[in-house]
Amino acid sequence: MDRKPTNVQKITTRKTHPSPAFARRMHTTPKSFIREILKVTENPEIISFAGGLPNPGLIDVEGLAQAAAEVFASDGRTALQYSTTEGYIPLRRFIADRYKKRLGLEISPDEILITNGSQQCLDLIGKVLIDPGDKILIERPGYLGAIQVFSLYEPVFIPVNLDADGPDVAAFESAVSGYDPKLFYCIPNSQNPSGITYSAACRKTCAGILKNTSTIIVEDDAYGELQFQGKSLPPLKKYLPDQTILTGSFSKIMAPGMRLGWVCAPREIMDQLVIAKQASDLHSNYLSQRIASCYLEESDLDAHVGRIRATYREQANTMIDAMQDALSEDVSWSQPKGGMFVWVTLPVGCPAMDVFTEALKKQVAVLPGIPFYVDGGGTDTLRLNFSNATPARITEGIERLGKVLQSFNQ
Repeated sequence: MDRKPTNVQKITTRKTHPSPAFARRMHTTPKSFIREILKVTENPEIISFAGGLPNPGLIDVEGLAQAAAEVFASDGRTALQYSTTEGYIPLRRFIADRYKKRLGLEISPDEILITNGSQQCLDLIGKVLIDPGDKILIERPGYLGAIQVFSLYEPVFIPVNLDADGPDVAAFESAVSGYDPKLFYCIPNSQNPSGITYSAACRKTCAGILKNTSTIIVEDDAYGELQFQGKSLPPLKKYLPDQTILTGSFSKIMAPGMRLGWVCAPREIMDQLVIAKQASDLHSNYLSQRIASCYLEESDLDAHVGRIRATYREQANTMIDAMQDALSEDVSWSQPKGGMFVWVTLPVGCPAMDVFTEALKKQVAVLPGIPFYVDGGGTDTLRLNFSNATPARITEGIERLGKVLQSFNQ
């Protein structure tokens, strides 16, 4: 009898699995360029102007800790339980009262829904209002977070260029009449990424163009409290209250890690937003809501916001002064009236992506403007964040950036 060979290796075949059949929407949804860059800039030696982080030194850790202790001591078990989808009513009442105080808006707490940051507002709005192929009017450049989340619902973006005081009015009017857009998404206060604040006249003109149309305004007011002069211009919702969804956030004035934002919408739309949120996550973090509400009841928010404005104004001025000293005359930039960003236009021969790559080698991170354009463009632009660096690091970072830009001209 033949002996079986003992030196033959057993050959196995590995099953190969086909790629998951991802939904079509995933093929049209871009990654968050900012989130990817933040991974690169975790090195503390890198001076980062790339993200949109608030100044950590302005987070009232002690005040929030005290509020948390009071919530746990007085009503901890309730604060750790499930709650209603709409959110904690005292917090919603505070937001409504602040709209009255700041902007003269008559808002009912029933028109406010607490969300997991203002980014969730955009997702819920997309779920209840956007069908594939719907036309969405958006600023050019536009907010990357809105572009990403709305892309999930497969709309057609209609970009309108921004002038120094808001949308190009002629182009805006032409887009509204020519496309009959479902939504107009805008950031009138310290627009992200450009830093532009719409003038009062531009706001009124845009509202007039949209009046008597079916277009719904999505007015993102994440930076409304951060105007350096402390003066609040009238929101679009003042002119078209039944046609406007207004969103807000505690991330810029309290703490982004608490993930608390809100959407303020007409009742008919609010009913649908609540249904969408119930299907998404039942309700926002109730413990964070309770802590925030306690903190706001016992703190002077106006004084706190005043400190933020003063600090950001100083940081913005430091960045502008450093740019005037370190950058050549063929580089131009915006003059922010609030918010957290400066928008830079590079000279010919300085591609933004190449500048980004070379700047990282000098341990300074900048954000190329390309992802903010839904139709291509921005190859010669950068967005620089000034809120998350000390004045000394801002000056040093701009000096490094200046040397990088000089290298492109040699």
